[in-house]
Order: sequence, then C-alpha cells, then structure tokens
Amino acid sequence: MSRSKHRILVVDDEPANLQLLRYVLEDKYRLTFATDGAKALQLARLQHPDLILMDIMMPVMNGYDTVRALKADPATRHIPVIFVTAMSEVADEAMGFEIGAVDYLTKPVSPPIVLARVRTHLALVGVEELNATRLQIIQRLGRAAEYRDNETGLHVIRMSHYAQVLGRATGMDEEDAEQLLNAAPMHDVGKIGIPDHILLKPGKLDEQEWAVMRRHPYIGYKIIGEQDSPLLSLAAEIAYTHHEKWDGSGYPRRLQGEDIPLAGRIVALADVFDALTTARPYKPAWPVEQAVAYIRSASGQHFDPDLVPLFLDRLPELLDIRERWLEEPAAAR
Repeated sequence: MSRSKHRILVVDDEPANLQLLRYVLEDKYRLTFATDGAKALQLARLQHPDLILMDIMMPVMNGYDTVRALKADPATRHIPVIFVTAMSEVADEAMGFEIGAVDYLTKPVSPPIVLARVRTHLALVGVEELNATRLQIIQRLGRAAEYRDNETGLHVIRMSHYAQVLGRATGMDEEDAEQLLNAAPMHDVGKIGIPDHILLKPGKLDEQEWAVMRRHPYIGYKIIGEQDSPLLSLAAEIAYTHHEKWDGSGYPRRLQGEDIPLAGRIVALADVFDALTTARPYKPAWPVEQAVAYIRSASGQHFDPDLVPLFLDRLPELLDIRERWLEEPAAAR
C-alpha cells in the first residue's frame, strides 16, 4: 500500500502567491489554503498538517504572531513552519528562526528551491516519527519485562529518570542524558527468558535458581542484539552490565571498576535504589534512610565510589521523582 500524500497548509493573503504555490506543490502533496493567521490556526488544529508554508505580512494576525500561537499550543507546536515572505532583511530571518520556524524562503520564490526545502523538512518529520516509534517500542518492551516480574511499570519510569539525573551529574550533556533515560527501561528485558517459577518465587532463590536468574543480563543483550542505532546499542550495553559490581563480584562477566561501562554503573545504582525503596514479592519496601545507608556502605564494592557522592548530592531531586511516580501512598519514605 502506498503512503498517502503529506498534507501542507499554505498561508498567504495574496491570491497570486497561493496560486503559485499550488502550481508548484499540488502534484506531490495534499494542499489546504488559508488567507489569514486566524484561519491558519483553525485549520492547523483541525487537520494537523505535516508542514506549514507561512507568509509574514498579513492583516489582523501576521505570520510571526501566528507561529507564536502555533508553538504555544501543544496540539500544533510540533508542526514545522517555513516562512515564505518578501521580508528579506537578516533581522527578519533571525526573528523567524527565533520564534520557531524551521526555514525561511524569500519571494519571489524559485519553484525548485521550494520543492527541495519542502522535501527536506518532510523527510525530517519522517525521521522524527520513526525515532518516536522506536522509542515507544523500547519503552513498551521494557515495561513488558516488568509486568512479568509483578511490577506495575512504574519501576522503569522511576529508575530511568534516576539514571538521567545521575548521568547529568557525571557531566553528560543533555543529549546523552536523554539517551540514557530512553535506553534504561530495557535493562531487565532479559527477564522475559526466565521461567515464572523462578522469576515470581516469593522467597529466596536457591543456588540453582540463582544460576538461571543470573542469565537474564545476557538474554537481554541477545534480545536487543548488536545494533547500529546508538539508542539500541546503549540499551544492549545496559542490559548486559547493570548487574556488574565495582569490586568484580557481579554478574554475568564479573567486570570490575571502569571496565564496567558508565551507563551500566549508573543504572546499577538507580535500579538498586528503586528496588530497595519499593515492595517486591520477596521483601517489603525499605525506608529511604536505610536504602541510602546501604548505598553508602556499598560504595567501592557494589557501586562506583565516584558515583555515590553524586547520588547523595542529587538525592532531593531523586526523591521528587520517586514521589511523582509513587506506587502506594503507604510506601516507605
């Protein structure tokens, strides 16, 4: 089945300009037209076009004000806008980009340039949609593993936000910290491969059962596989290494110190903190003070000794996240 044509909203108060853009675009795209900013806002909210071509100099509501209104509305803020205008001063162009336009074309327009710019920005929309879909799949697969483990799915939300905070604390830039937030929910996906009688056992596991349970990081790594995608590659790394310990006593490979990737060390701490402070089939929730004391005592053994002070410094922020995603009002504080 062929993909339906992208919808483009064209906004200009001059009929001749609308007619020119119709001539340039109508063979390739579905077009809707508006002659003023108010009508453009109405159509954008109703039709959710893939792209908007916007004049600036219009009566009643100019293009700048229209774009500001589009960006202020959650329903339309993500629609890319290209200004198409006779205003050619550098300051005009700078203003357009400042308020959120993705491109700026000056009149009289060149049809090949219009087509090229439209095609480029619609391709970027497609990439963003693909990335958003991939992220949703990752998050849902992570939650599937948690549901098998008698979790509500809030665990992966809390611990991934903890990991993002700790990532920032280590000096990660916003993009890398966001990547960590999005990859962390896959940390326990390997539990999908663990039998229920072990995974859901209410008491302690015996040694044979533990041997099976310790396979889940490798299973998770194999489920995700080796990927070209940086996000999936990070998710696989986290799945494989989040049960390693700083002193080399962890599993599955007994990695030690900085041989454990930083993301694995961060998720290990975030995961344990959340596991300790929430009820599990085999234990009640610990009070936060007891969990913090344990993490202090395990610095240099279970946890990266440089990471623990950062955890303590950011504890108020972590507790705000915990409160926001708390499972039960009676959970330990």
